[in-house]
Amino acid sequence: MHGLMMDTQLSISSILKHAETVHKHSEIVSRNPEGGIFRYTYADAGRRARQAANVLNTLGVKQQDRVATLAWNSHRHYELYFAVSGSGAILHTVNPRLFPEQIIYILNHAEDEVLFLDIQFVPLIEAVRDQLPKLKHIVLMVGKDSMPESKLDLLCYEELVEQASKDYEWPSFDENLAATLCYTSGTTGNPKGVLYSHRSTVIHALASVSSDALGISNRTSVLPVVPMFHVNAWGVPYGATAGGAKLVLPGAGMDGASLYELIDGEDVSLLLGVPTVWLGLLQYCEKENLTLASVKDVVIGGSAAPMSMIKAFQEKHDAFVIHAWGMTELSPMGTLNSMNTYMAGLSQEERYKLQTKQGRPIFGIEIRIVGPEGDELAHDGKAFGRLQVRGPWVASSYYKHEDQSDWEGGWFDTGDVATIDEQGYMNIVDRAKDVIKSGGEWISSIDVENIAIGQEAVAECAVVGVPHPKWDERPLLLVIVKEGHSLTKEEMLDYLSDKIVKWWMPDEVLFVDELPHTPTGKLLKRELRDQFQDVYIK
Repeated sequence: MHGLMMDTQLSISSILKHAETVHKHSEIVSRNPEGGIFRYTYADAGRRARQAANVLNTLGVKQQDRVATLAWNSHRHYELYFAVSGSGAILHTVNPRLFPEQIIYILNHAEDEVLFLDIQFVPLIEAVRDQLPKLKHIVLMVGKDSMPESKLDLLCYEELVEQASKDYEWPSFDENLAATLCYTSGTTGNPKGVLYSHRSTVIHALASVSSDALGISNRTSVLPVVPMFHVNAWGVPYGATAGGAKLVLPGAGMDGASLYELIDGEDVSLLLGVPTVWLGLLQYCEKENLTLASVKDVVIGGSAAPMSMIKAFQEKHDAFVIHAWGMTELSPMGTLNSMNTYMAGLSQEERYKLQTKQGRPIFGIEIRIVGPEGDELAHDGKAFGRLQVRGPWVASSYYKHEDQSDWEGGWFDTGDVATIDEQGYMNIVDRAKDVIKSGGEWISSIDVENIAIGQEAVAECAVVGVPHPKWDERPLLLVIVKEGHSLTKEEMLDYLSDKIVKWWMPDEVLFVDELPHTPTGKLLKRELRDQFQDVYIK
């Protein structure tokens, strides 16, 4: 017997329709890629999204056609989040930080027929246009007065929208229809596509705004610095719209001064981004003797949040850090370390230590850790194994890809090694391929890095395991020293000496000018292991 409830399909357009009706006066503030600040309401955004949907019809876009964007966080990009998926097509957000050959690959693999791009990326597409045979139209997201000279056949976004009818009825379709497409930026091989549905996206948005997660509501002013080309900006454009929050979009301005201007001017209360962005903001505030008076919470994801950063936000800006973890394959939210009664009962130092963990799964996500033979391990905070997840917004396979090796018995293997404690808090020990195996013991490179970055002269660091004639592998610490500071090997090791166990201590510290990163900012440790593989082999 089924329940006697209406069978209403979940759709991305329904999120915007709700905001237009219930939160019509809430603001969206956007720094335009061509310069200046733009400001309008959810009612205005809904009208322009419908006009953009009519533009797609004019360009011949049909249901389930792929439509690509190559753009920063702006109001125009926001409109396409709803216009493309809401019309039944598939929004494919492309990361401009990828290498040109990767961009060519994913545009062709996705078979994108229309590309919307920001003015900064015109030279990038000019250089590769002849290698994109499926692409029919390129729309530049600027006003008519800002259209540049280009060898590309460019259409003007504002001109198209202005000419389009405001009348558009969002179609109804199966909630399992594909809605958006994002590609991973793996360190080996070609990027893999993750295809999200309307159902998964809406459920993810509803889960993310809950008070036990991001707590987004009509009273929130949210600034997602995480790019809209990276896993749908962690789903924030959908969650903020559902909650009727003030949405502040930073455009290409990711530097400390530009971010502070928006935070201070728009009374931003919730920030979301990766540690490297927040490091720049904290350094700017310290240099200019400024505080983030309006900020209540800072969500840090993408890579581990160092304790020094958690303390800096709390003690200098009275802002609570919510450590988060997720993946492209998870839409992306998996766990969040938000404030709760258990954490509130801890001392300040105990709380800081707990905040370095990636938190507990939000409702809808199940997590477990398994050993080498696939046996489930204890949640005691000590046993560590391969982290596996499942849930309604977790990918079941990759787009147009036959490899199913990352899925096992209904669980997705994340490639991370983690612990889970009795309270349900998950802590990433390392990527499985980056764990250092020394003399039969495992060493977490992430833990050593997070402690080393607290040394005042360290700008960035990396720890990798390299071959050792006696211990199989030993940790090597690579350090970039802050400008205007000095640091010796002895000073670095002395700083670590009372903070980590002796057998975790790096055998060598090398000072470098730069470290290799993926296009999404993650350290390329494979390159470092290859480059320094002979350090301990005499």
